[in-house]
Amino acid sequence: MAPDKFMEIYSAHHSRYTFSPGRTAPQGATLVNNNRTPSRQYQATGVNFAVYAPAATQLFLSLFNSADDETRLKMYPSGQGVWHIYVEGISAGQLYAFRADGQWSPDSSPRFNKHKLLLDPFARDIKGELSWCKQLFDYTPSNNSRIFNEDDSAPYMPRCVVRETEFDWQGVTRPQIADQKSVIYEAHPKGFTQTHPEIPEHLRGTYLGMCHPVAIDYLKTLGITALELLPVTSKVSEQRLIDLDLVNYWGYNPLCLMAPEPSYGIKDPVTEMKTMVRELHRAGIEVIMDVVFNHTGESGHGGPFFNLRGLAESEYYHIEHHKGKLSAVNYSGCGNTMNFDSPQTLKLTMDALRCWAEEYQIDGFRFDLAPIMARQHRHFTRHSPFLFAISQDPVLSQLKMIAEPWDIGPNGYHLTGFPRDWQAWNDRYRDGCRKYWKGEQGIQTEMAHRFSGSEDLFSDQSYLGTVNYICSHDGFSLMDLVSYKQRHNHDNGENNRDGDEHNYSWNNGVEGDTNALDVHRIRLRSQKNMIGMLMLAKGTPMLQAGDEFSNSQQGNNNAYCQDAPVAWMDWSWLKNPDSSDGARLNDFTSKVIHFRRNHPLFTDELNKTVYTFYSTSGQQVSPCYFMSQNSMALVVKIHACKKTKGTLVVVMNPDRHPVKVQLPIETRSQRWAIVMDTNKNQSFCDESLLNDGWFEVTPNSLVVIEERL
Repeated sequence: MAPDKFMEIYSAHHSRYTFSPGRTAPQGATLVNNNRTPSRQYQATGVNFAVYAPAATQLFLSLFNSADDETRLKMYPSGQGVWHIYVEGISAGQLYAFRADGQWSPDSSPRFNKHKLLLDPFARDIKGELSWCKQLFDYTPSNNSRIFNEDDSAPYMPRCVVRETEFDWQGVTRPQIADQKSVIYEAHPKGFTQTHPEIPEHLRGTYLGMCHPVAIDYLKTLGITALELLPVTSKVSEQRLIDLDLVNYWGYNPLCLMAPEPSYGIKDPVTEMKTMVRELHRAGIEVIMDVVFNHTGESGHGGPFFNLRGLAESEYYHIEHHKGKLSAVNYSGCGNTMNFDSPQTLKLTMDALRCWAEEYQIDGFRFDLAPIMARQHRHFTRHSPFLFAISQDPVLSQLKMIAEPWDIGPNGYHLTGFPRDWQAWNDRYRDGCRKYWKGEQGIQTEMAHRFSGSEDLFSDQSYLGTVNYICSHDGFSLMDLVSYKQRHNHDNGENNRDGDEHNYSWNNGVEGDTNALDVHRIRLRSQKNMIGMLMLAKGTPMLQAGDEFSNSQQGNNNAYCQDAPVAWMDWSWLKNPDSSDGARLNDFTSKVIHFRRNHPLFTDELNKTVYTFYSTSGQQVSPCYFMSQNSMALVVKIHACKKTKGTLVVVMNPDRHPVKVQLPIETRSQRWAIVMDTNKNQSFCDESLLNDGWFEVTPNSLVVIEERL
């Protein structure tokens, strides 16, 4: 489309609407009621639009009718760099986007191209799908140079939707579960229900499927208190994946940070996601969102124009200048890195958090590659503007904040560098647990520290800083961890080069599926050992969805691009609820979670529970003692700091031979009973010990012994 044709369309349509300058705040599309009569108190009479693009020479508001005809209105500039316009007579449901005009050259930033439709960074809803094509780019390659691209991208872009914020919460409020009592369950919003036979087919893979009574009853029976959802914000699949007939299934490639992913909705993703949160809250289950603020789907400096790049690229992203060329800093590994030195980036991300917290009643957030948000002038600091802004916010400061404590930038690992009231995914626990049950020598002391709350690491936060986990979406499932030595990612289209090589996994003698019953038994027991250790450890446990019933991804440890059965949860074990290994593990997991939640030693809000270690002969030792021991066994007494009844002794033996243990008996009046033994088919039991405290633990097993009154 030629420039004069662009203005011709603008002139032909702009007079259809009544408009005025409006306001610069809030940014985005805001329903406005200019009629103050009581009878129309809640009826919007128009919409105010505001968008940040300080270097542009002109912003256009594009309005679309039901036939997808576009009307362009010139927006008004301001000294704050925010363009604005108020349009009378439009309301919720109106489709819109922006276009930005201004300077363009192939090696400048920002650069503008009015032929590219731009989504509102503050949009609350989007409709339609993005189609990868050359029209999405602001340039056309030509003889090692770039030529201005006048092709219109609107036919290939989604539209933003003006939304109301009201929703009937029916008096349901946040559960507000203390960290000491929290059990987190990480799940994919589609994969959890996609194949569930008891959920109606039209609800599977959706927000409403996630809150169907069958799903909620399952979560309640399992015993989890918080559902941590993989990203539910709108996403875009990379062109490379589309070309391979794959998609970005996990959703870690955001498009608009305040709009829910439309594909998980049936008719109205905004209302349906709020309904999901409300019904989970009604059941006493918190909802934690996995948010991606470290990068967007626009890739590097030469990437497509979706929204941020076409409005204010050099403020939203870190851009480097080198020998007259520009490139995007890539601390995320996804092409670009959000620039938290920019007040506008800070505003966008903080407004997004408040949107989810206030309009959706979300209970907390897990931040993907969190160190990027904590970088100031590209250097990590716990006093960064983003972290400070959250700490002073009266709403956000009361919610749960969980960091993925690494990025790929310089000095990018910060397990304990976040504010004291934050938590972090403890990969030291993850790797230590795997190595320990794999039987690696020299890991005992490390595992002792991790099991007792990683207080050697979280010295200024207490054990509540650690989120302990064995598996997450990124890596092997628990079943695959004990079934595969190597990753099997061939279906991902990268010749099995993608995914982590360092899984600390073992296959128990056979790679992958097998009919050997002895291999099945040892794999089941290994999974029980790790889940038992997770639920008995000090800190907040996180369980990956499906690990409680031996869900497998057939050795794929990077299923981010697989919207297919290999990445969906396999509920086939429900056909044999009393006999399959999946059913047995599910029963064990539910019981050990409830054991944790009901035992005061694990829910102590005063932090008076103590983990004390003993040698196998019954002497109290420090974790460092195990450095010099060949035996892999760990003996841990879990008790209150003052002498009370209810003490537990946990004995873990990953060795291939039995180990004889002397319990830490202090008086002859003590009575003990075995309450859990992973070597038994019915692992939860109540067997009195009548042998003066000596006990033999079978190979590759975990035992819990409880003091009785």
